[in-house]
Order: sequence, then structure tokens, then C-alpha cells
Amino acid sequence: MPTNTTTYSLQKPTVGGDEDAWGGYINANLDKVDDLLDGTTPVTGIDINSGAIDGTPIGANSASTGAFTTVVGTTLNLSTGLAANLSTNGFDLVTTSNADLDLAPNGTGKVVVRGNTNSGKIVLNCENNSHGVTLASPPHSASATYEVALPNALGLTNASAVVTSDANGVVGFDNGTTEESTVVTSSSNAATINLRDGNVFTHTLSENVTYTFSNPAASGRASAFILKVVQDSSARTITWPSSVDWAAATAPTITATNAGVDVFAFITVDGGTNYYGFTLGQAMG
Repeated sequence: MPTNTTTYSLQKPTVGGDEDAWGGYINANLDKVDDLLDGTTPVTGIDINSGAIDGTPIGANSASTGAFTTVVGTTLNLSTGLAANLSTNGFDLVTTSNADLDLAPNGTGKVVVRGNTNSGKIVLNCENNSHGVTLASPPHSASATYEVALPNALGLTNASAVVTSDANGVVGFDNGTTEESTVVTSSSNAATINLRDGNVFTHTLSENVTYTFSNPAASGRASAFILKVVQDSSARTITWPSSVDWAAATAPTITATNAGVDVFAFITVDGGTNYYGFTLGQAMG
């Protein structure tokens, strides 16, 4: 009886026997070899450490001249992945038939564009690859580590876009802007207007209140906001922060009428040391 080889089950005739079956064994073995060569049967378990492919020696301990047509064996293991840094050697990663080029990190992994002598950058080219917009990370000296999240949705038209500034740092808008009106509430006769919450605030009084203005811009930058006050059914009073400077050093008397509306504006340019207060309108309810 013949025996078989371990990996590809090629038949080995019995020495001194099977004389009438050798032809069948040989034919079957040739068919199996043919399947290996044409890809019908996968080639496994081969360790190539000598010879050459496309003129490039195999099994060398260092890089040699020439290059494989497709894969450099010391860099890519078809079973386990990369074994070293992969160089494109001046070529591009491309797809055909309008296919996407996907990068798919596992789990919470990220696609990281590493820096070298410069910060990491991504260039988005035009369709002719003759112009491009570069996204660049801050330099190492900035010690910047943060996340920029895109909005969940844009507006209803193509006019929605990322806000940009010109070469002088001036931000321009082709149309109007909208923002949230932040509701202020008081507790134990105190209320805080946090300038990080917005630029427009509304407070319907429910008790006498003392205001605190918090988190203005740093000195040298401006924080300005509008405050709409709606009077209670019982006339309530307001105590303004001592840092507010009113015209003639006199705070306005708020409207005492039920549901009366007073509107005030404030601006500071010194980090909140001084706020300049203005009355925009009173008894407007």
C-alpha cells in the first residue's frame, strides 16, 4: 500500500511493490501539483529563504538592489500582517471602479497621521491635484492635545459651511447669525450670568436678586452681552456687581410694573475688572 506525504497528500508507491499502480500514483500526483501551481489548491507551509524573485535575492539579512513586483517578504507577512514599516516607494495607494479606500481601526483605535520634523498634516487636493488645502496639527511647543468634533448636522442648504477667517484673522459672514438666548434663574436671592453660556440672557424675576458676572474674556479681549429682565408680579429689586460702571455712576431704576421688560447691555475689555452698563430700553412689556 502507498503512503502519502504530510502536507499535500502526494502518494508514495511502496518500494518493491505496487508495480502495476505506479502510473496511477504518478498521474494523481501530477494532477495535485497542477492544482498547486494554478491556484486551485492553496500553497501552505513553504519557507523560502534562498533564490530570487524578479531578480531580488530571497532570504538576505539586509535590503538588496531591485524590488519585488508586488510584495517585499521582509515587510509583509500575508498571514500575520506587517513585520516592518511599509514604504510606498514613491507610489500611491489607489482603487479602481470608483471604489472607496477605507481605513478601519479596531474598536476605539484611531487613524493617526504622525509628525516627523514637522507637525502631522493632511492635504485635500482639487480634482486636478494642482491645488490643495492643508490641515495641520499645532506644533510640539503648543503642547496641544484636544479633540475637534464636527456638528451632528449642518443647516438646510449648501450655505452651511465651516466658519473661516481671512489672512488678517477677520471672520466674515455673508448672512445673519443666530444664537441661543440663555435663561437665568436665581436662588437665595442670587443669580450668576456665566459669559461662557452665551451673549444674550433672559431673567424673569421671582425674588430680589444680586447678580454675579462670571467667566469674561481675558484682559485685552472683549466680552459683551445683553440682559433682558422681566419684572415679577411683585416689584423686585436688582443689585448689580460693583464692577459695573453706569452713566453718571448711577444704576437705572428697573421697571416695577408686572411683566415690565427692561433691556441692558454690558461690555468689558479688561477681564471683568470693569463692566460698562447701558440701558437699551425700559418699561417695554
